[in-house]
Amino acid sequence: MRPTYLLLLLPLLSACYASTPGTELDADLRGVIDTLGLSGDPAEGVDTPTIDDPVAVLGRRLFFSKSLGGDRDSACVTCHHPMLGGGDALPLSIGVGAEDDDLLGPGRSHPDGDFTVPRNAPTTFNLALWERGLFWDARVERIDGDGIRTPDSDYGTADPNAGDRLSEAQSRFPVTSVEEMRGFEFALGGSNDDVRAELEARLMQDEAWAAEFEAAFGTEEISYARIADALGAYEESQIFTDTPWAAYVKGDNAALDEAAKRGALLFFQGPEDGGFGCARCHSGDFFTDESFHSIAAPQIGRGKGDGATATNDYGLARETGDRNDRFAFRTPTLLNVAVTGPYVHSGAYDELADVVKHHLDPQAALDAFDPATIPQASADDFDRNILEITDFLAVSGRGIASFREPLEYSDSQVDELVAFLEALTDPCVTDRACLGPWIADPELDDVDGQLLVAVDADGAPL
Repeated sequence: MRPTYLLLLLPLLSACYASTPGTELDADLRGVIDTLGLSGDPAEGVDTPTIDDPVAVLGRRLFFSKSLGGDRDSACVTCHHPMLGGGDALPLSIGVGAEDDDLLGPGRSHPDGDFTVPRNAPTTFNLALWERGLFWDARVERIDGDGIRTPDSDYGTADPNAGDRLSEAQSRFPVTSVEEMRGFEFALGGSNDDVRAELEARLMQDEAWAAEFEAAFGTEEISYARIADALGAYEESQIFTDTPWAAYVKGDNAALDEAAKRGALLFFQGPEDGGFGCARCHSGDFFTDESFHSIAAPQIGRGKGDGATATNDYGLARETGDRNDRFAFRTPTLLNVAVTGPYVHSGAYDELADVVKHHLDPQAALDAFDPATIPQASADDFDRNILEITDFLAVSGRGIASFREPLEYSDSQVDELVAFLEALTDPCVTDRACLGPWIADPELDDVDGQLLVAVDADGAPL
């Protein structure tokens, strides 16, 4: 059922609901859906490849290949496995130099006992639905009418080599990060383009890759532009939006239980109507305004070299150069959020309930946060970083409204919000068989003997 028909049928549907339990709750929620113009389908009208598209197939093989890792000990999938929510299920990632290259997710370790990547790995699920930018600070960002900015170009200036799609522009950069894929010796001293050129040359040395590129593109030419195109196509094929919430929006009253319906009202309605106004930032069918906000998230890990401790992270301000943007990060989508934790840019929270409580009363959540729950976090650095964050937000007046005016809530309301958030999960992302087409097959996808065949901490295949 398309959205236009849904709006036309709403009066009829309401009449049908009148004879079923939950009439008043459904009527209230459908009124909100109508007012906000929600369709339940954020992918409507978005042209994306399927996973059996030849370019996406090549992308899957490249995504799982250690041949794109400088030291051949990491791959794109190291931090973004489909069975780990399109991320790695770690607070912060461990890219190169892990004790076991193929062990992904909880249990992955580094000899120095620390996380090596400073920010939480965002999910690749539904990556094609982002319109403005990618990464926590949108350092790959579409410039209106003028291409895509990347870390290879000045702020506000399009990168001529970025390509036409955010996905392919983004795919140019993990391979250049020393912590994520490049390593500390590969193309030593070289620029980002030097790294890409070395990777091109590596693939060119193997005739098997030439055959793969010919199958995908029609010629054997191997270039990083084509590598990025294929990786982008694979990521864009990961559209998982068939959620219980979508079914409810499209007319199925039974798709949500009562707790999730009450949670939806709390989510969408503002405080003036008894809700929490979550949709002011997590708006639309994609559940994000694609803007930047400071929620005063706990800062753990090595950070980005900012602040007195050099372990803080100034977020968007690192890109814009505007101190008023300090500690602001991109609003994440909430689709499939139940499987994409840990949460916030630093991966500080494991549980959705804790993230909800933080948004409702950030200062209280920070006061209650125990960095000892994350062994790699320094308690001294944590305290100093949080003081810097809260002092800045207090003086500048920045940050979400609940930082200044906390919202009162009950445990039952938190439970209801979590029930709603869990209803934003496409069942496919919890089903190994359903995700199978996006997971490389050692028999079909190992082009040059460098396929990363992922296992969990028990040695079981992911």
